[in-house]
Amino acid sequence: MKRILVPTDFSEQAENALKVAVTLAKKHKSQIFVLHSMEMPLHLATSSDSGSLPESLFFIKLAEKRFGELRAKPYLEGITLNETIGHDEIYEDIEAVCDKNKIDLIVMGSTGASGFKEMFVGSNTEKVVRTSNIPVLVIKNNHPKFEVNDFIFASDFSEDGRGALDKAQKFAKKVGAKMHLLFVNTPANFNTSTEAQKIMENFVRGMGVKNYTLNIFNDTSVEKGILNFANHINAQLIGMGTHGRKGISHFFNGSISEDMVNHANMPVITFKI
Repeated sequence: MKRILVPTDFSEQAENALKVAVTLAKKHKSQIFVLHSMEMPLHLATSSDSGSLPESLFFIKLAEKRFGELRAKPYLEGITLNETIGHDEIYEDIEAVCDKNKIDLIVMGSTGASGFKEMFVGSNTEKVVRTSNIPVLVIKNNHPKFEVNDFIFASDFSEDGRGALDKAQKFAKKVGAKMHLLFVNTPANFNTSTEAQKIMENFVRGMGVKNYTLNIFNDTSVEKGILNFANHINAQLIGMGTHGRKGISHFFNGSISEDMVNHANMPVITFKI
């Protein structure tokens, strides 16, 4: 976790993500890269007319000014920010910065109770989650002291999810967290406890997973099961795998329920399968 990328629109939510990135950077002696993708009017973004140059420069200068204001924040004292201004779609800019700088982790902000809706339904964050080969940590709230002691990794424990688990356990080790592997049993996809236990044991066998627990939780939906289990053990982070363009919907077999949207107030980290 030597290079952390934080995309920003200079909003409160983006600053919440930056604060978490700073906490991680101080602990792991990481570099922080901050990316602002300019949302210029379409006629400026696509025009080759030299007459539009002064107006384009205005947006660049405005971004530079806001970077300057950001650097003056007290919590950034002693922290060096590697600043980049992007000109394409945010997920394209993020991909370019990740490739150029060999980024290890992306930390993104998302808004309050609507965060999961924005994250999983056609938003920029969802596009990043779907396309990124880099783990994406989504932050919804202000965390004055970001610590992860108990980390849930929810999965259906199918064979193609091993890569995500491998990345998740490496992340858990870096942050010093105990990982709680979670299988949610639902009426629509029911397994006996014995069956579910065997599925999980076979999944982790030979993967060298350490400092973990195996958990089977019964609920009316996967989403509610994850949230209720997270509340039950007072977890600080939820993790899951993504299937590229299939996104989280592959895991959830549909969209996130209203309970997930309204009540998942803790950070979420995704790993490409």
